[in-house]
Amino acid sequence: MSDLSQIVKAYDVRGTVPDQWDERTAEALGAAFTQVLNAGGEPGEAVLIAHDMRATGPGLAAAFAAGVRAEGRRVIELGLASTDMLYYASGALDLPGAMFTASHNPAQYNGIKMCRSGARPIGQDSGLADIRERAQALLDRGERPAGEPVAPAERRDLLADYAAYLRKLVDLSTIRPLKVVVDAGNGMGGHTVPTVLGDAALPALPLEIVPLYFELDGTFPNHEANPLDPKNLVDLQRAVVAHGADIGLAFDGDADRCFVVDERGEPVSPSAITALVAARELAKHPGSTVIHNLITSRAVPEIIREHGGEPVVARVGHSFIKAEMARTNAIFGGEHSAHYYFRDFWFADTGMLAAMHTLAALGEQSQPLSILAGVFERYVASGEINSTVADQAAKVAEVRAAYPEAEADELDGLTLRFPDGAWFNLRASNTEPLLRLNVEGPTEERMISLRDEVLERVRR
Repeated sequence: MSDLSQIVKAYDVRGTVPDQWDERTAEALGAAFTQVLNAGGEPGEAVLIAHDMRATGPGLAAAFAAGVRAEGRRVIELGLASTDMLYYASGALDLPGAMFTASHNPAQYNGIKMCRSGARPIGQDSGLADIRERAQALLDRGERPAGEPVAPAERRDLLADYAAYLRKLVDLSTIRPLKVVVDAGNGMGGHTVPTVLGDAALPALPLEIVPLYFELDGTFPNHEANPLDPKNLVDLQRAVVAHGADIGLAFDGDADRCFVVDERGEPVSPSAITALVAARELAKHPGSTVIHNLITSRAVPEIIREHGGEPVVARVGHSFIKAEMARTNAIFGGEHSAHYYFRDFWFADTGMLAAMHTLAALGEQSQPLSILAGVFERYVASGEINSTVADQAAKVAEVRAAYPEAEADELDGLTLRFPDGAWFNLRASNTEPLLRLNVEGPTEERMISLRDEVLERVRR
């Protein structure tokens, strides 16, 4: 019997298959999802379902669809898709959806990202807890979902529509020629990039794409599809230099996140990409609000203000970012984890659109990416560092007491800011006995000194 408390996380479902969940669990979750939609008066009589390249995806998606149909809604099967393609479909068709993916997790994992119509997120506080309780009740009673199935599921391919929509948002047709290395990590970028950036049915773009690991393979034979870990960027960095490319792009497993490498093979921080895209969006929509999370560089709100925008800080996590974007009607939002959100994309996150903005910014001027990105890289960051800690709250309190002179902020964990502009954030993991540390300083020396000092206190 599945214990859904182990796999239903803050924003999605995630666990090993078949150890933690299986097709019977997926069927119960599909029925529960539809019950919640029906109880809330969710418009539309159909549910969109898609999956990534993992071997367990088709079976889990089919079982989920059976649960949906048993509760009286039709199913539109999208087949293979990136997560942002599912969001596109949900927004364009104004239907709820479920994406089967475990993003960057290893091959034995799978999961579900669910949304309401218009790509509106579902998290613990917006329906996911109710879905878990209803599905758990079905599993505990040993019942299969009741009800007569409605019409057979419909199959639709929206990849070309998704690509055409993104092309309308960012015009790449007039930029200078660019050589672009793309590492799909055997994930869904290998499915979407050829169509978005190179489809023969769409106008040709001045891009020479050098593909790395475009073969869809949920076992990830080359490296993990997690560009947040520096070791997974090594192949891309080498290829950019070897090919004399202008830029490198790396997508995670479900292609909703995109990381950027410059012409020297050096990573461009997600904070710099956030600031770059924000400046472009503010040029089109002066005075708009831009959301950034607590861990992005302090250069981000500075640059937003310099371009006439209003920066608003939010907690880490897509449900918090999307909620703030909807509340403020923000034009754009960015996170340190390389999630990028767009008002023109139903406030949802899309790595592909962020990549296209970066290509446009690079191709609209003559400088190399290292020079262009340098304008947005003002400070030195540590990146996220994890430490195993038994009593997270006690350790955070101990660190806070060690810096009485610092300005404190507890929006998301503990953030301490110092008069010289240095700051750090220390926050607990929701799922593991970890504390996550991010440090930024005005110089490398100051960042390293503060980083090592805080780590010594956390780990002793």
